[in-house]
This record gives sequence, C-alpha cells and structure tokens, in this order.
Amino acid sequence: MNGAGPSTGSGPSTPGLAPGDPVRVRFRKWGGGAHWSADVLWLGEDEHGWWAGWPPGTRWTRPGMEFTSHGRQVGLFPRDRGFAATFYEPVPEYRYRLYVDVATTPTLTVSGVAAGERAAGELTAVDLDLDVIERFDGGVFVDDEDEFAEHQVAYGYPSDVVAAAEAERDRLLREVGDGAAHFRESLAEHWRSRLTALG
Repeated sequence: MNGAGPSTGSGPSTPGLAPGDPVRVRFRKWGGGAHWSADVLWLGEDEHGWWAGWPPGTRWTRPGMEFTSHGRQVGLFPRDRGFAATFYEPVPEYRYRLYVDVATTPTLTVSGVAAGERAAGELTAVDLDLDVIERFDGGVFVDDEDEFAEHQVAYGYPSDVVAAAEAERDRLLREVGDGAAHFRESLAEHWRSRLTALG
C-alpha cells in the first residue's frame, strides 16, 4: 500500500445505497451457523472497500451472547480481500484500536431499490477464527489460533481455505505492523466524522 492520506470517498459507488441507509452485518461460521450480527449504517466506499459505522449503543448478537457497543466504531469490508476490520474509538471500555477478523471475502447485497423504497444493504462473510489485533499502545498480536486449529477439524475447513486464511493472517500482521494506509487511524477518523455527520 502507498502512503496516501485519508480517502475522500471518491472511489467506486454502490447503486442505491446512500450514507445513513441501514445495513445488516451478518457473520457466519463455516457450514452456515450463525455468528455475530448487528444493524449498522452505510457510510460509503473508497479504494479500500465498503465502510459502515455504528454509534454508541449498537447491539451485537450471536447465539448465546450479546453486547452493546461504546463510542463511534467504523468497519472496513474489502471487496477483494479475506478480512473485515473494526476501528475502535479510544474510550475506556476498549483496549484495542483495531480488530481484524480473517474471513472469506465480504459480499454486499442491496435491496429495496427496484421497489422505490429506501435502500438497505447486507454485508456478509464467513468468520475463519483468526484475528489480528492492535492495542492502543501499538502492540500487535494474533488471537484465536487454537480455535482455528480446532475448527479445521470440527467444521472440516478445506485445505485451500486453511492456506488462504493463514496467508491473509501473515499479510495482515505485516500491514498492521507497518502502518499500511488502509489501517491508519487518520483513515478511521475520516469515516468516523462521516458517521458523526449523520447525527
């Protein structure tokens, strides 16, 4: 990645979705089982991918567990990479600045356009356990490698999926550690400001 500053949001456009439109984020586990999901807001897209945001009080749920978010969070969902990244605002409730879930390449579907209704989107991906995390103090580490090993057996991950997830993990570690443009705090704050502007 180059050293470009925050995007101006002049990248590709998604027909039908405007900033503030509702988007459902729906992660699944391999085989179709439910994982984390929440109703968030569409922010836009740039050269790095699709962006969504969620204000304080957004409810995230998965089977047997739920939590309510704090601060203004934004998420990056790339169109051509196997991850989804959450950028956390520095509030007392959170230890991490950046949480990157290794996953299948996210997909976006848009509904309501043909019927003349307000558009709504759904962002989906299959979570593949591995997480690359950056603390607010700059420390970077990989989480849930034990879970990844267990689920290779329990869910029967194909060998090419395992290899792709491990390669993405290694690439993400390098990028986060090197301060790649798509993981910089200045970019996250750019999209947080768009979330704030929505009121």
